[in-house]
Amino acid sequence: MTETETEHLKTVEQRLLWLSHWMIHHANHVRPKVDGIKTGGHQASSASMVSIMTALYFSTLRPEDRVAVKPHASPVFHAMQYLMGNLDRARMEAFRGLGGVQSYPSRTKDVDDVDFSTGSVGLGVAITSFAALVQDYITAKEWGADVPLGRMVALVGDAELDEGNVYEALQEGWKNDLRNCWWIIDYNRQSLDGIVRERLFERIEKIFDAFGWDVVRVKYGALQRAAFAEPGGEALRDWIDQCPNAEYSALTYMGGAVWRQRLMNDLGDQGEVTALIERRSDRELAALMENLGGNCVATMAETFASIDHDRPTCFLAYTIKGWGTPIAGHKDNHGGLMTKAQMAEWQTHMGIPEGQEWERFAGVEDVDSLRTFLDGVPFFAKGARRYGDARLAVPEVAAVTDREISTQMAFGKMLDGLARGDSALAARILTTSPDVTGTTGLGPWVNRRKLFSRTEQRDAFIEHRIPSTAKWNFSPEGQHLELGIAEMNLFLLLGAAGLAHSLWGRRLIPIGTVYDPFVHRGLDALNYACYQDARFIVAGTPSGVTLAPEGGAHQSVGTPLTGMAQDGLASFEPAFADELAVILEWAFDYLQRDGEGDRGGGVDERTWLRDETGGSVYLRLSTKPLEQPGKRADDAFRQGAIDGAYWLRSPGPNCEVVIAYQGAVADEAIAAAGLAGGSRRDVGVLAVTSADRLNAGWTAAQRERARGNADAVSHAERLLAPLPRHCTLVTVIDGHPATLAWLGAVAGHRTISHGVEHFGQTGTIGDLYRHFRIDRDAVAASATGR
Repeated sequence: MTETETEHLKTVEQRLLWLSHWMIHHANHVRPKVDGIKTGGHQASSASMVSIMTALYFSTLRPEDRVAVKPHASPVFHAMQYLMGNLDRARMEAFRGLGGVQSYPSRTKDVDDVDFSTGSVGLGVAITSFAALVQDYITAKEWGADVPLGRMVALVGDAELDEGNVYEALQEGWKNDLRNCWWIIDYNRQSLDGIVRERLFERIEKIFDAFGWDVVRVKYGALQRAAFAEPGGEALRDWIDQCPNAEYSALTYMGGAVWRQRLMNDLGDQGEVTALIERRSDRELAALMENLGGNCVATMAETFASIDHDRPTCFLAYTIKGWGTPIAGHKDNHGGLMTKAQMAEWQTHMGIPEGQEWERFAGVEDVDSLRTFLDGVPFFAKGARRYGDARLAVPEVAAVTDREISTQMAFGKMLDGLARGDSALAARILTTSPDVTGTTGLGPWVNRRKLFSRTEQRDAFIEHRIPSTAKWNFSPEGQHLELGIAEMNLFLLLGAAGLAHSLWGRRLIPIGTVYDPFVHRGLDALNYACYQDARFIVAGTPSGVTLAPEGGAHQSVGTPLTGMAQDGLASFEPAFADELAVILEWAFDYLQRDGEGDRGGGVDERTWLRDETGGSVYLRLSTKPLEQPGKRADDAFRQGAIDGAYWLRSPGPNCEVVIAYQGAVADEAIAAAGLAGGSRRDVGVLAVTSADRLNAGWTAAQRERARGNADAVSHAERLLAPLPRHCTLVTVIDGHPATLAWLGAVAGHRTISHGVEHFGQTGTIGDLYRHFRIDRDAVAASATGR
């Protein structure tokens, strides 16, 4: 790197430092406080990252590289985009306000070029390793061979390493021969509530080493390395190495004069060391002691440039939290902000004329030279890197013909049918499961489509002709990524794969399976994937107390409510195989629909239904075999299964009771209708396939009518409108009863809800259904008023 390039990087570094901090200051001290509460913005956490990010984005990265930015460094990221002309001043001024740049980088809420949303600490770190695996998956295929390999980079706050999912991801990366992944740790040794324990990273470093990562320590900046080469420099270096973290932070905050006093007390009277200290003014001495490797843009650029391999690499960049600002090193600076007086003094120090605070090149001596440098930065050469891929034609998903079958078994057979075919969509399916592939219905698919690995690995059981139902052949053509038992990893992988069309311009159809109760073990990562508008299908199976012999630990109760509450996720719980076939076929299209949420922070008002922009899909399935209805192919059935419900038994004009069910309790509900029919003249049966879609349509119609569209009517309202007011709704689900209890509010009908509210236990299905009163007799009793 030339001296001129280094100077340009230093100029950019100072511009980003100023703009990020002014943006935060403006939001907290200049912009009117409507709510009277602190806006925040993490000035100190941004400052510690500014040199690292300058070196990375303006010297190292190429357009094919992708970065998950440390959440609290969001202001630096936005300042960088503003400097490059990719973000307007209005959004900067509205930082953390409606329509402004977000508190943490967001693919869907920000308009600048965010690769991965971050915010829930640790998840942005881990997703980069799964993105690297997905990149290898894509480039191993004929249809993705021309995709350039990029590095998947995470900018990591050192406190994020407390998150357990980070270490789960490390293990999975090692198992799958991870490459092209960098984690750059902002090692400022200060978190929200304290100082990082001494020598903690020596332990963490051993973990990285155990999982095959290279660890690069970047502890000293150029000024410090030059000082160490002077007479007495080795003693200064030893002192820095031995100084406790908390002490170093406190001395940094107190400044040059205190640094001098402390160093002279500890190292004075040693001749050469004393001379080294006295050759520097207080300001120069403070700059020297704060010149750790992560705060030296030239050192970081040189370190990044020295990596000439694709092995996963962890950079431990020592930094000062709040570097370059008046609050540097203070123990309380995580949530602290510069005061108005501190900012005014710092503005003078930074050489920013009053009134030019928002000027992109304020204080820059040679603007033309800097512009020329910025125009040549490789990372920004191609502009925004949001790609797309053509929608794949959806083949017919044939319903299975078994007279009696469970939805889990039907799901496996449908995927097996796709595996037998040669459709373009089947070629783009990536399946994955956390060590439950064979017990969640994916076995036939994997046997036909193989497991993915960059290198061939033959199944020893096949080689030795040992009978087995599973064929575990690994190859680059394989379409299944087997994971260990860590549901966070499952949803992080689905999230990365579900962004493939945007990140690499190659669409994937990711499908994951997991035991339904353990959806909640990965809920943070599921929410994170949906927040990014990743597109995938997840099947939770088996589910509910219907999984009777397994007991309460394996029986899910709240997942139907999770499916309703989770934004970006359409939730279904079909009872019959033909319903599942219709839903799965619809889901393959839904995953591919255009639109990425409400980018830009606005509200999507193009439609009051959420279908238009698409999303991910959750299927709650069961191992309970049900007798299947006859062939059904009419439009009302198909559309009803997609919209959330249809009449299995249509109500008459004087209907007294409607039994509404969802999922595996279909046979109990149908039988209950028969029992109730003896004393009731008219009993309707409503098959609910998606309480989520049904409820979302109803609430959306209400909002739309409030906006003045009197013609907005939901599917739920159309279904229930013909019922007399005296009609009673009896709902039943193998899950929390609140999932369907709201149905009575649609048209004002009395509602009695059956479901599961407590942990299950072992027993037969009949035992548990009776125990929780979701059996036919209990439902019939409610229907007849007994």
